[in-house]
Amino acid sequence: MADLKERIAKRCAKEFSDGDFINLGIGLPTMVADYIGEDIMVTCHSENGFAGIDALADKTNLNVDIINSGGQYVTALPRAKFFDTAESFGLVRGGHVKATVLGAMEVAENGDLANWIVPGKKVAGMGGAMDLCAGCPEVIIAMLHTQKGQHKIKPKCTLPLTAEKCVTKIITEMAVMEITPEGIKVDELHPDYTKEQLQEATGVKLIWAEDLKPYQED
Repeated sequence: MADLKERIAKRCAKEFSDGDFINLGIGLPTMVADYIGEDIMVTCHSENGFAGIDALADKTNLNVDIINSGGQYVTALPRAKFFDTAESFGLVRGGHVKATVLGAMEVAENGDLANWIVPGKKVAGMGGAMDLCAGCPEVIIAMLHTQKGQHKIKPKCTLPLTAEKCVTKIITEMAVMEITPEGIKVDELHPDYTKEQLQEATGVKLIWAEDLKPYQED
């Protein structure tokens, strides 16, 4: 499973270009910072109050004063800026963050997102997800395609929503898909899977891009 998450994070990192200002959600999305190319300058924003997240920290470079919004120790780029949460959310709500990468429990065919609570279970809260979904032009979902064999991409979400019609793209270990007015379109398919396997693992009828490409893994 770790290898599959790494695959997803690597592919997500290819979505960004020089100069982009982005946000990485907790969990799998935090791994994306590890794979952003050194030939481009991408600045990662964290809701708890800084811009310039670098890779996750380890014993050799850990600073107990630098954590991301998920409470993980991270490193910071030399150009990092630290600020209060009011300024942090002002950047999000003002539309200054180009894209956010979030995890998901469920994604609906129309782009609805459920990623913060399972009724009856304790959770830390929604955090900044609702603001990010409303304020970022691009909402990219990075997740494993299924949960214990059960569909996570569905006609409608069955869990409480984080936001409606916010998701623009879904990246899993199997494929890269985008939300369109006609439905979910597959742009890239990983060579480990067939079209039939991807369709079986998905709870909605997929649309196949005319120029369907292999998954950009390297």
